[in-house]
Amino acid sequence: MKSPLMAYVGTFSSPLKDMLPTQVDLPPGNGRGIHLFTMDRETGALTPAGIHEMGNSPSCLTVNATGTRLYSANETDRVGADNQGTVSSFSINRADGQLTPINTVRSGGVGPTHLSIHPSGRFLLVANYFGGSVSVLPILPDGSLGEATDIQNDAGKLGPARAQNAPPGSFAFSGHDRTHAHMIQATPSGEFVLHVDLGLDRIFIWKFDVQKGKLTPNEPASVSLPPGDGPRHFHFHPNGRWFYSIQEEGSTIVLFDYDAEKGQLTSRQTISSLPAGFAGSNFCSEILISGDGKFVYAGNRLHDSISIFAVGAEGELTFVADEWTRGNYPRSFAFDPTGRFLHSCNQRGDNIATFKVNQETGALNFTGLYTPVGNPSMIVFLDLSKS
Repeated sequence: MKSPLMAYVGTFSSPLKDMLPTQVDLPPGNGRGIHLFTMDRETGALTPAGIHEMGNSPSCLTVNATGTRLYSANETDRVGADNQGTVSSFSINRADGQLTPINTVRSGGVGPTHLSIHPSGRFLLVANYFGGSVSVLPILPDGSLGEATDIQNDAGKLGPARAQNAPPGSFAFSGHDRTHAHMIQATPSGEFVLHVDLGLDRIFIWKFDVQKGKLTPNEPASVSLPPGDGPRHFHFHPNGRWFYSIQEEGSTIVLFDYDAEKGQLTSRQTISSLPAGFAGSNFCSEILISGDGKFVYAGNRLHDSISIFAVGAEGELTFVADEWTRGNYPRSFAFDPTGRFLHSCNQRGDNIATFKVNQETGALNFTGLYTPVGNPSMIVFLDLSKS
């Protein structure tokens, strides 16, 4: 019998009184922490396998390359005089996927909303949304986290309240009140680290010192997105040459050419994340590229859809279709390790909807499977049958 295919779901799990004043898009936390499931490899069905109770909204999760450690960004935790958030580390039992806490450290800012592991495996990179900062945390030999080796605070001119590229009639406004670091990730080589600031409408590019865990500005140090559009997440194409950024308030996707030697981005195409003719408010969320690089998937909250784009010969996108997420406010989604299924975390719908992926056309076909989870934010997978 094969070892289980595990799914870990991060949730918003804080009572209303613990919410930060600027958390306009978060309901009271209906989740209970990190929810564990096993996934049926043939149907995509998720079966509950336990809950690691946490009341501080472990909204973003990542698993290390060896599948032995899981890390969570605890978005609504507030510790110390400066109300910093926290990040936690866990060991993973390779027999059954269960979690055991290792340690918890300060995140280097308020409201950690995204984290990723540097390709070296030696550092955890954290974006603090409400603190407008990014931090570098060392991963120690036992998987525990050390104190930050670097913290960088975003600064610059804030974008306008209305996005330049927003759909007609849009009132979408979520983050141009101050700096908001929303995602951070190293380039495939690990030589550079990129992070977006939604409030500044900028993507910052850093050189990374893997010996010291330090960030220094690249030349140029950032690229700009259209005023008010609000970059949120990004994804590198498998070929390493194309880079796609999704804008939360502008409801757009921007294609950049990436120069891996210089760490530079050059924009080449801007396309709406929404079907033609849409009017009103929408907040983009996730952006993912299929493993074969043929399709880009973009999440739309309020429109509650995942749009599908074909990737052309030079990386340019063409709208193919959009699929209803079967739930309200799809905060993120993810493919299972085979790419055969996509799971949408419908935050306000308190469910995860499972879709079968047509890998030839890119289409998403709803399986009829709903999994109840309070305020799901993110789902990550681990195949325990693989070492």
